[in-house]
Amino acid sequence: MSLSTMRSASRAGSLLARVFGVAVRFPHLVRAVASAAPQLAEPILDNQMFCYQCEQTSKGTGCVTKGVCGKTPETNYMQDLLTYSMKGLSCWADFARRSNVAVPGEVYSFLNAATFSTLTNVNFDNDRYKEYITACHQLREEVEGLVRKAGIDATPAAPANLPWFDLLAHPTNWKLDQGYLATATNDQLVQLGKMTSLEHRRHKVDPTLLGLQEMLTYGLRGLCAYTHHAEVLGQRNADVDAFVAEAYAFLCSEDAQSVDKVLGMVLKCGETNLTAMQILDAGHTTKFGHPEPTPVRITPVKGKAILVSGHDMQDLHDLCEQTAGSGINIYTHGELLPAHGYPGLKKKFPHLVGNYGGAWYRQQKDFAEFPGAVLMTTNCIIEPRQTYKDRIFTTGEVGFGGVNHIAGKPGDTKDYSRVIAAAQQQPGFTHEPEEPKFVTTGFARNAVLGVAGQVVEAVQQGKLKHIFLVGGCDGSEPDRRYFGKVADATPQDTMLLTLGCGKFRFYDHDFGMLPGTGLPRMLDMGQCNDAYSAIVVADALAKAFNTDINSLPLSLDLSWLEQKAVVILLTLLHLGVKNIRIGPHAPAFLTPEALKVVVDTFGLKISDVKNPEADVKAMMAGQ
Repeated sequence: MSLSTMRSASRAGSLLARVFGVAVRFPHLVRAVASAAPQLAEPILDNQMFCYQCEQTSKGTGCVTKGVCGKTPETNYMQDLLTYSMKGLSCWADFARRSNVAVPGEVYSFLNAATFSTLTNVNFDNDRYKEYITACHQLREEVEGLVRKAGIDATPAAPANLPWFDLLAHPTNWKLDQGYLATATNDQLVQLGKMTSLEHRRHKVDPTLLGLQEMLTYGLRGLCAYTHHAEVLGQRNADVDAFVAEAYAFLCSEDAQSVDKVLGMVLKCGETNLTAMQILDAGHTTKFGHPEPTPVRITPVKGKAILVSGHDMQDLHDLCEQTAGSGINIYTHGELLPAHGYPGLKKKFPHLVGNYGGAWYRQQKDFAEFPGAVLMTTNCIIEPRQTYKDRIFTTGEVGFGGVNHIAGKPGDTKDYSRVIAAAQQQPGFTHEPEEPKFVTTGFARNAVLGVAGQVVEAVQQGKLKHIFLVGGCDGSEPDRRYFGKVADATPQDTMLLTLGCGKFRFYDHDFGMLPGTGLPRMLDMGQCNDAYSAIVVADALAKAFNTDINSLPLSLDLSWLEQKAVVILLTLLHLGVKNIRIGPHAPAFLTPEALKVVVDTFGLKISDVKNPEADVKAMMAGQ
């Protein structure tokens, strides 16, 4: 054996010892993990981690020691390993479907939920990630078994020339044995995660191509968030489910080496998300009715209290049912503010008394000051402070180590007795202001279309010169003040539509009425996923004016933070909407070359955070 071969074997043995907890030879790896590349090399790790999936990423380039969101390098590598595992499951699920083998719905439910768990500020609990990884490989074995049972000996394609799969075998052929997973430590899985990591892959793939591949991955994370939310409400779509597996499998194919083909799949993700938002909208409106303009109290009411944050209307509904008559008041927080517009919630539950606090990034202050229990239903959770850690509960795919979790699958009615008990032990609000304050929500598509005739008439009579849609995700960066300044700078003869938690930059400002009409100048259309309502409204107005969306006196200025915003942008680009502004900064995962392609093709603009008034003037001029 040569000296170089001995050194290579030593490095491999050292790596395997970290992964499997013992010094093993390569054949043992084959038995424990049916994966192994002929030679096992160390991953290239210049940093403790690397992540650039959200707008708040460190220095606008990438988080390299700890996520700005709070995730540790260990959590980051567990997410990488789960994503690699889901690619393998998807290769088999997509192959089975194309081979006319029925894929169990459980597979798609898992892909939706597990993908959602990797979205920014959803799950920080590494034990939960181990559960996802274990379930993923079990489902992969089941799907392969169904293929074999159908008499098919072929396997999904597993090209050997893809540089981003250079350490472990192609995901099609890579699987973790259930016996190994039963005893594997989180640290051992972290070591495997490093071999699949973005930190390693960025050394192997052209940054422009890699950024576009990641854009598809992040689009999937946003898409799966919406499909998971929809499934909780009883809504599924077979084409959307199939696309998730198709897109993951695409990232394992030779086609993923083509910038043009990756861009095509990125736009298909946006197209698919339109359907996902439709079924989520159907889930909300079927269960809770169409939103109606509704005043929402933003000052407290005396009494015991529970605060519900996130996006999940079903969780809010079930908690309201279980607290009815208990004397506990329920408050929404963040993206659940629009819940008050749904008659099946606000009118059904008088103890749903108001909204407390602001956007998600303020939660450490809001939750610490709230004198009751807190339920976090979806993103965005931040590391809980000790002052409220014993009275905050997570549910669904949300998780944080050491925080109480309420278990339950889509379709289950969860037991919130522990949340209720925690609220009873807290003092609740002991006083309330003499003059309460209110904001108004509930201007979703039906409400706006109900006054569409007035809007068209106002435009024709010159009373309405322009419509601005300003909303999306909020965050803590000072540059995000730009969006509040844009809203305040809109002229009196314009209207302002908003949605998502970006509204908290200006939702309580008094914009008054559109002069000469009975129309309020600001309309809150709902959550981030209610971008679907905005699309429906824009389409209806375009038809009323016998034109297209791009010819309307309408401008979109969108704040983005995480991957739901990414997939909404992809949907708008798929629909051909041009001259969209996004901010406060461009995505770090898009190189200047990739960003130029998007800008040149779609007219995408980056918000000028230093000159909001100039942006308003440009939008008024149709630019």
